[in-house]
Amino acid sequence: MLLRVGAAFDPRRDVAPWLSEQTPAAELGDCNADTLSKNLETLHIVNVERNGNIVYTWKGNQRHTHIGLYDLSSRKNEHLYTFEKDLHVTSCSVNNEKTLLAASFLQSIKEERVPLFQPVSKSLTLLIEINPVNNVTVLKAVDSCVRVQFLYPVAETNTCSENCLLLISEDKYVEKVDIRVVKGGHKVVIESSNDLRREKIVDDLIWAQWDMLEQRLFYIVLKESRETLNCIQFYPDKNFKLILEAPLDISLADIELILVNLDYDQEMIPKPLNLQVFTNETGCLCICYSFALSPGELSYSVSFLHKGYSKMYTVALERTDSLEVKDLAFLNLDYYIAVYLPGHFLHLLNTRHPDLTCYNFFLTGEDAEINGLHSSSILSPLKSMVLDRSTGRMFTLEISKPAVLQFLWNSKLDSERLAALHCVLLHIGSTVDLETQVIQWISDNMSACLAFDPIQEFIVGSLYWRMCPEAINLDKLLPYTSLQCWNELVPGIICKTHIISLPVLKVQNCKGFWGKLSSSLECVKYAEPCLHFNSKVLRKEWDKLLSDERTEERMATYMKNIFENAKQVLHNLNTWNTEEKRVPFFQDDDYQQQLLTGLMVAQLKEHLVRHLQYVGKKKIDQIAVDYVSKLLDLICWIMESVWKKYSLSSWVLAFGQQGSSDETAVFRIMCQILQAAKGMCLPLPPGFCTLHIGLGVRCLPSHTFLHYIDHGVLHLTDMCVLKLLKELDDTEKNTKLKLSVLTRLPKAIGHKVGQQWNHSASSNNTARNYVKLLLEKLRNKKHKLRVMDRLSAETEFLPLRYLVNMLAEAEHQGWMEQNNVNARFVEELALKHTTVLLGL
Repeated sequence: MLLRVGAAFDPRRDVAPWLSEQTPAAELGDCNADTLSKNLETLHIVNVERNGNIVYTWKGNQRHTHIGLYDLSSRKNEHLYTFEKDLHVTSCSVNNEKTLLAASFLQSIKEERVPLFQPVSKSLTLLIEINPVNNVTVLKAVDSCVRVQFLYPVAETNTCSENCLLLISEDKYVEKVDIRVVKGGHKVVIESSNDLRREKIVDDLIWAQWDMLEQRLFYIVLKESRETLNCIQFYPDKNFKLILEAPLDISLADIELILVNLDYDQEMIPKPLNLQVFTNETGCLCICYSFALSPGELSYSVSFLHKGYSKMYTVALERTDSLEVKDLAFLNLDYYIAVYLPGHFLHLLNTRHPDLTCYNFFLTGEDAEINGLHSSSILSPLKSMVLDRSTGRMFTLEISKPAVLQFLWNSKLDSERLAALHCVLLHIGSTVDLETQVIQWISDNMSACLAFDPIQEFIVGSLYWRMCPEAINLDKLLPYTSLQCWNELVPGIICKTHIISLPVLKVQNCKGFWGKLSSSLECVKYAEPCLHFNSKVLRKEWDKLLSDERTEERMATYMKNIFENAKQVLHNLNTWNTEEKRVPFFQDDDYQQQLLTGLMVAQLKEHLVRHLQYVGKKKIDQIAVDYVSKLLDLICWIMESVWKKYSLSSWVLAFGQQGSSDETAVFRIMCQILQAAKGMCLPLPPGFCTLHIGLGVRCLPSHTFLHYIDHGVLHLTDMCVLKLLKELDDTEKNTKLKLSVLTRLPKAIGHKVGQQWNHSASSNNTARNYVKLLLEKLRNKKHKLRVMDRLSAETEFLPLRYLVNMLAEAEHQGWMEQNNVNARFVEELALKHTTVLLGL
């Protein structure tokens, strides 16, 4: 099962032993285990406070109604108050200092209605001093139910002389009560119970949800004939502000008041509307809404308000017997929203990157089970926690790391593999152990993935996780995936995307969650379609740089800056590289890879400077260098893991030996790494291409080796060619191979490297290249040399003599400068080669 459930609170485990200890001897009488069990059956949870404390009620042997509290951190119980009557408590809340208790209740209809408090009404809401037990104040005496909730400005706050209490009435209004207390010795009493400051903060609401952890009240009102989602944020200084207005595209007409996370009453009849709001600390704001059940299918919608669009999902159901809309549950797992229909499916929706459906889990069968939770009776009072109101048990809910990895190995579809990879790399977070297991999976499943490159996804995802904490809004500027789009369907589900109205923030210069939401909305409103650093831009500049390099049009300062960037990256890479260093990297300097490394740093700096307005240049420079350094470090780590898997030695490979089957397997993986880097225009660590060539020489036939070079699978470097020339003897087969490699070298290094091979084939190749280059220059300059009248009297080999004189004339005009090669050298070499061919 993908979701791991842990029992955070179990009444039989956490309360029953304490209840048996607390039962007075006079009340105990002939009480036995059965009686205590019956008392335990009356226990039900009435609230879960921000600090995790659980408020519950139970009935004693004399049917007195007791209120207790379970501290989730210390795992201890505490008795708060006792009503000497059989009451139906509908709502209860205790302040952070445990000095005040607010409770709403209905008196039992079985009892004679003898008034204990005046005036007598169907529902009473009381404010009680409990430290010590003292005065009782009636806050409400009405016929409609009232939910009570103390505000917790910050977790574990210091004692405060003023408390705030929310009263949420089924008459569709919300009221705030300010309560000042006076401390005297060990007593805490209300300063003036007859003069409490009351303030109505919401009126005519039709739906409300209390965010206990962040102290926010989401509610829906009808504004200009359109349902609007509003949010009030309560602050530590007891102030509150209306901070959000978001028009909705759904109709909530003719419904009773719906209270989410404010209704812990087991006996309340489930409402037909299933709508919830979810947030997370990165600024995501989502509205989940389920539609009426159609025959054979179920539809639900998620509005990603921080992205400006909604997605409606339709799931085909195999059976619809005894299925009701209320059976569908929405659960907040922070990075994901879980949509759960027991016995049918579990859909985990990615809230931070909802654009591509391939990053969502859609599970059926055993994978979709959550330890038998009954969705019709569960409630999510806190993030990643679930309360089963039918049993009173509370569970923690999280994605299981081993289960995700197992799911990755067992998946047959690319969409499932992508969802698992994304979850491991970006949600669970990359660690050495996790990365090793993912690399193991990649090395065994490279050919199985058709719709994406697993190496690209691993590199980009791991970099995103590592770098995003470095600066605010960096998550919007760095790529999180190698994919540009995903057009394939996810089996079992249909998704339709709709543009929605953006929410309006009523407060400027917000911080925390609201500041991040504001930043996301600004990106949707005014920014470019995609802010993420794009490899296409880098590739365009890379191609331009190579072209400019050939024509020598680039400024020297620009090139100097690029190589300085590369120098900083390589310095970082040497410090971050693994201690074992099995792979023989860093043996040479690859000019082109250094150029690409420095260029990527320069391009990333420009991209970040455009969008990170409040980050200094020095910090941006460091982020860019770190990003590329960690990119190369990841590739090194992949190679280290692969090298270790196949038990290859750390010594430098000898070109003259035949490669093993393990080396062939590593060579193929390096081909995949090179292809992945080429696809995203990513640099490679120093020595990668040299090592790749070395494995290619050992593992491939000569013609295949040359074919790989011609098609860009293998990239020649100075060092690898020099090693090949020195380590391979000059047999006829090796001579042909060496000469074939020399002819494939770039012009810039071909002559320099060719001089290191003392062989006639090398001299012939050098002379041919010299003549070819000189003739190209003559053709490009369109200059006619007058050499016929300067021919020597020796005409025994007139074509060669004409060519030599033409070359000499070009040299005289300074068109060609090449050490150790001139027209005389060409003449001597041509005559010598001719005599050899003629057998003279």
